[in-house]
Amino acid sequence: MSEAFDLVVIGGGSGGLAAAQRAAGYGARVALVEQARLGGTCVNVGCVPKKVMWNAASLAHAVEDARDYGFRIAVDGSHDWATLKARRDAYLQRLNDIYARNLEAKRIHLVRGPARFLGPRTVAAGGEVLEARHVVIATGGYPAVPRLPGAELGITSDGFFELAQCPARTAIVGSGYIAVELAGMLAALGSQVTFFARHDSVLRRFDEMLQQAAVESLAQAGVTLRWRSVVAAVERGAGGLQLRLRDGVVQGPFDTLIWAVGREPATATLGLEAAGIEPDAGGFVPTDRFQETRVQQVYAIGDVTGREPLTPVAIAAGRRLADRVFGHMAGRHLDYANIATVVFTHPPLGTCGLAESQARQVHGEAVRVYRSEFVPLYHAVTTAKPKARIKLITAGAEERVVGCHVAGPGADELLQGFAVAIRMGATKRDFDDTVAIHPTLAEELVTLR
Repeated sequence: MSEAFDLVVIGGGSGGLAAAQRAAGYGARVALVEQARLGGTCVNVGCVPKKVMWNAASLAHAVEDARDYGFRIAVDGSHDWATLKARRDAYLQRLNDIYARNLEAKRIHLVRGPARFLGPRTVAAGGEVLEARHVVIATGGYPAVPRLPGAELGITSDGFFELAQCPARTAIVGSGYIAVELAGMLAALGSQVTFFARHDSVLRRFDEMLQQAAVESLAQAGVTLRWRSVVAAVERGAGGLQLRLRDGVVQGPFDTLIWAVGREPATATLGLEAAGIEPDAGGFVPTDRFQETRVQQVYAIGDVTGREPLTPVAIAAGRRLADRVFGHMAGRHLDYANIATVVFTHPPLGTCGLAESQARQVHGEAVRVYRSEFVPLYHAVTTAKPKARIKLITAGAEERVVGCHVAGPGADELLQGFAVAIRMGATKRDFDDTVAIHPTLAEELVTLR
């Protein structure tokens, strides 16, 4: 026997929860299907536990800096990974429980188990058949593992959060933000990290200034960088894991190998064909600007769409979708332009808008770039002298700000406010006319010449 709902959401991650709860707030009868822990990647094996580990790494750096500030701290260099893991995991469990209570409070029907389409708006899950006027696909993705001999000997970012102790020797393969972040954290917490990148840089979708900052951050953390290194096979030897590169060179031994080579959409078992949906070549679900698939009243949000795989993006798309469909806000949808994001390196890297190369492709000779590079005040008295970098990219005679990129302490926090200004169409003159807060890193953005 089937049960009818106004909305069925497949996936209890950030986007799915946001869509379901916003729709329920408008009075819709909602069912949500999730086979794993509520909160999805972000809460369980992504943003939240990652930020906890980043905080721990930041404290490791702060302990070193404290000596230069006159503190006499007796530290033997050790770190109790098990204690951190236990506290982190307990916090995540509390979040899982909070999500469950919120769904119950909003009278959202939670179905546990994998979901599969039986028709365009009919879903089988947990022994139930759910029919709905609207269906949202929000199943997210999972870390990719390359298809090569011995690849199963490595772990992914999911496995990183299961580690019972800090590996003494770690190999990280990849060059995106996950690879960069994990490398910095592990190095700060005591691991000897070797970083294998296919090309000669990292974060290649980001502005070149931020790429350079990330590379310098890794080098300063003691990470060994291996450029243009393509792994062909992995073997287990007496001393640990060995990586055989395509050029025949063997690297190792390592205690742990982490694959950070991208993510794949979780769509293979959904039975999309029964719904009349054809995924693209990568398995992602194509949608229009209203998040609607080729099948009317069937939508997709978040990482499963292949567009801007960021937690706040999935949340924003889900809420706007519910606003339009159930809140009578005609035309409401997510604008994917000028989405700010941060890479949690040490220091963090923040970006909003176009990279310089992108801006020149779009605006040509109308582009003007303002930059600044300096040692921030925090490091005026420390032995370490990492540089902060700021770049503001403008276009047109009015010098509208089309790109903002920051590498330095507090970049993760300061960028949110500047992202609002950029979205509102702020110009360089608007920035110049804003009185600075001194002494801060952020003031550099309103004093550039």
